[in-house]
Amino acid sequence: MSGPTKSNSSPCLLPKPSWAGMVSVRSVNLYVRSWGEGPPLLALHGFTGSGLVWQALAGRLSGVCRLVAVDLLGHGLSDAPVDAARYQMNEAVHDLLDLMDQLGHREFDCLGYSMGGRLALALACRAPARIRRLLLESASPGLASAAERAERVQRDEALADRIEQEGVASFVEYWEQQPLFATQGSLPAPVRATQRQIRLAQRAQGLAGSLRGMGTGAQPPLWDQLGRLAVPVWLVTGELDEKFTAIAARMASQLPGARHVVVPGAGHTVHLEQPLAFAQVVARMLQEGGESLRPERLSPPKGG
Repeated sequence: MSGPTKSNSSPCLLPKPSWAGMVSVRSVNLYVRSWGEGPPLLALHGFTGSGLVWQALAGRLSGVCRLVAVDLLGHGLSDAPVDAARYQMNEAVHDLLDLMDQLGHREFDCLGYSMGGRLALALACRAPARIRRLLLESASPGLASAAERAERVQRDEALADRIEQEGVASFVEYWEQQPLFATQGSLPAPVRATQRQIRLAQRAQGLAGSLRGMGTGAQPPLWDQLGRLAVPVWLVTGELDEKFTAIAARMASQLPGARHVVVPGAGHTVHLEQPLAFAQVVARMLQEGGESLRPERLSPPKGG
């Protein structure tokens, strides 16, 4: 199996999917894109994203795996039901298992970013025999205390109301100003424009439903399940994202088989801010597994 072939200074071509289309899953339609050939890697985007956020990664992993990217419920081209209960984490887990069955992938590797990372972890806890290896980028197992969850549910409900009342464009202006995404300001203009286009293409009903159904407060916490997870786990965080780097360190101390990789020059969205370094970590996971408990810091980046 070969690794990413692009140099640090070379731009990555954005490949067209080898297959794309709608798949009917448990009474909803999910839009799926697939790139490349090889062992399947299911890639799950974050809140306000879509499967298109993995297009550049698919180009860098050409020949390494078959990257399967799904627009999660309420996002991209997938359905956006009215009922917030349909977005709940348990529903999403069953959707993904059904989806991968339909695509013929009984076992697969899984990658998730932020919200998608929380879902990927829930998927591995629910069906560990289906997951070969797990990579969580800037993700968490949820909020441990009931008080924290209740407070977050209130905040997410208020944010969902705001999206429905003011519309997606107004929300995107607000969302992009969050401190969590401050490091995205240094991204190349075309990358920022693509990210913004993906966000603006969302629907108010879908984003609101996702917040209410599978927001961090609504999600059942998974901290108590980490010690029993018999799946190799790679935790990837940006050095500039102190909050999620600390969360990942805590997770690594509880997971039986975990490797924590801290990427210099990156904040919350490592796959955007240091794309080549991120692709190299993914390729290493697919080749090596995840036996080491030692935290690892990559060398400072020379470019992306």
